[in-house]
Amino acid sequence: MEAFIVLALLGILWLISSKRWRKRFLLPITLIVLACLVITSPLGVYLATQGMVAALPPDSGATAQAIVVLGRGEDLRQSRIDAVEKLWRDRRSPQVFVSGMTDANFIVEQLEMTEIPKTALSGESCSQTTEENAIFSSAVLYPQQVRMILLVTDLPHMLRSLLVFRGSGFTVIPHPVALPAEWSSGNQAWVLLREYLGLLHYAVTGRFKLRNAADLSNPPAEIKQKFVDWNCRVFPATKP
Repeated sequence: MEAFIVLALLGILWLISSKRWRKRFLLPITLIVLACLVITSPLGVYLATQGMVAALPPDSGATAQAIVVLGRGEDLRQSRIDAVEKLWRDRRSPQVFVSGMTDANFIVEQLEMTEIPKTALSGESCSQTTEENAIFSSAVLYPQQVRMILLVTDLPHMLRSLLVFRGSGFTVIPHPVALPAEWSSGNQAWVLLREYLGLLHYAVTGRFKLRNAADLSNPPAEIKQKFVDWNCRVFPATKP
């Protein structure tokens, strides 16, 4: 309804404005509005989503050494928890590692109440960006000889996450989860737009490059110190 109102107002302005005003002001505004309406429409969201899906390798169904779950906020937690439960029941991996400052503790606590044993659960709560998800996850997992992971995050976030985790030395099996069904096409479009911009930014700034092998096997001192200073390691309520 809002879209029709906006288009109607633009139509009225087009009819009553001068030719010069239309060309200099109204035409650019109209084009921008139309572009926004297309991008935030269900069709626009579908096409943008398919662009992400086309670039992802499928989940091969292979087992991995760890399931790595990336937090992305309260609204997206439950879909990750559900996905991890299913992967565990399917015996896809013997351990679960959760990454994310605002989500790791909560997700681990919720997974404690499932059939997953506490000894299989851990995580880190240092990371605040996708790049830091990879840096801090690798600081824990890589010295444990974990090389193949099942990566769980929402579909728009998956491509950027996959590329940055590959740069941290992992072989990645992507397992994307859908955005909440109750989200409007506008909300989904905003997340997709942010991810396309994030991909461009990470590519231009070299964040997908393969990190130094020595740093992966033996994380730099500043990374180790941050784990201590911020108390970043996450374990179940009763440590294994």
